[in-house]
Amino acid sequence: MSIRGFGVVDAIKASVEAACPGVVSCADILALTARDGTFLLGGPTWRVPLGRRDSTTASRALANMNLPPPTADLSTLISLFRRQGLSPAEMTALSGAHTIGLAQCLNFNGGIYNDANIDPSFAALRRQTCPSSGNRNLAPIDVQTPGAFDAAYYRNLLAKRGLFHSDQALFNGGSEDALVRQYSASPALFRSDFAKAMIKMGNIHPLTGSAGEIRKNCHVVNS
Repeated sequence: MSIRGFGVVDAIKASVEAACPGVVSCADILALTARDGTFLLGGPTWRVPLGRRDSTTASRALANMNLPPPTADLSTLISLFRRQGLSPAEMTALSGAHTIGLAQCLNFNGGIYNDANIDPSFAALRRQTCPSSGNRNLAPIDVQTPGAFDAAYYRNLLAKRGLFHSDQALFNGGSEDALVRQYSASPALFRSDFAKAMIKMGNIHPLTGSAGEIRKNCHVVNS
């Protein structure tokens, strides 16, 4: 979710707090909106265990350390996901979330100007609105069906049309090539594996019981 999406979470949190104060955490709201947003865009649904609590601290440095950058190669991606207990196959399934959404030029300009494993016509298309120096112009991550949750992301990778370097790294003569081909040919398999991986990712080190708090406002800890 980008910063633009947090306004939706704030509105949901305000409505929930008005009806049932101090019960539903921001963490649970994020998990539910991820599922429901996926489903509304044509993707799968899954059961979301509830009862998470919110952290009383936040660290941008820690978040950046655990989030894969758009410039990551395959070995870096595998290492970062394994650090969270997620397998390379689960990483490849979760990467399919890039079938929807937009990205800023400054996050993919390096690839469209410098990468060798990119379709020249696709690179030329993206260069029309993205200078080599980078800017904040937006482009769809999935050029085929940017508003639908489907397997087009993997078909893009087969055609060397991955927007991020880290996307195309999944299909570049490495260990995940075969799975990318499978997901491209079988959207049902992708949907099933994505749902399972989302459940697992949603259960990574949750705060429960008396740990943490139920935030009144998702932006700040309770005073």
